[in-house]
Amino acid sequence: MPLTDVPGKARALYEARRTRQPIEPFTDADPDLGMADGYAVQKELTSLLLADGDSIVGYKVGLTSKPMQKMIGVDQPDHGPVLASTVYADGDAVPAGAFIQPKLEAEIAFVLDAPLAGPGVSVLDARRAIAGMVAAVEIVDSRFADWRIRLADTIADLASNGAVAVSSRVVPLSGLDPRLIGMVLTRQGELADTGAGAAALGDPVRVVAWLANTLGEMGAKLEAGHLVMTGALHAAVPMRAGDVFRADFDRLGPVTVRVTE
Repeated sequence: MPLTDVPGKARALYEARRTRQPIEPFTDADPDLGMADGYAVQKELTSLLLADGDSIVGYKVGLTSKPMQKMIGVDQPDHGPVLASTVYADGDAVPAGAFIQPKLEAEIAFVLDAPLAGPGVSVLDARRAIAGMVAAVEIVDSRFADWRIRLADTIADLASNGAVAVSSRVVPLSGLDPRLIGMVLTRQGELADTGAGAAALGDPVRVVAWLANTLGEMGAKLEAGHLVMTGALHAAVPMRAGDVFRADFDRLGPVTVRVTE
């Protein structure tokens, strides 16, 4: 029987995360589920995870590139919380077994120096609130079988967030244009993909402004110290045990992830 209630959908995702057993997409049973439905489930799921003792340390923004928006059939990004339990440092070992069907994406991340609350946040406002940029990778994962997701599904599933790994080097924005920062991703030393900051909504700082304004509509805001993942600079790369990924960013330096069993 299809789940029709928000708490039931959130509990199903919660159990999928706990057992690492994927579930069928919600939109299979109800193709009319939309963005608002997805965020309602995301809010309930987040409450369940916070009740377990986790905490929100920032946000991820997804679907920031035109090709990804076209693939999902939307014209704007989505977002989800970054939980403290899912944050890794540069060089950490990340267990593949912690996920269901993980993929890796290199991204520019920002650390906020001041709170940022919408509506009305401009790109200039966002730039002023940012302490600096860090090299980062996101491990995306889906609790839905075979990545068969539509917009409502991925939003409900914390925007398909699995984990993040970030460098400890925070680089001030002064004199730098994040749009022009290039990135090279390697796996076992072999080229996996390349990208540049402009892939993220045309300007990664614009992603922060969009997020602050979108959260403002939901009665939330970005806090000082929050991490903001601004979206993939390339197509997601499948991740498996034994992989060693290194993303080298112009001006920001590298971030490395070692994938274990």
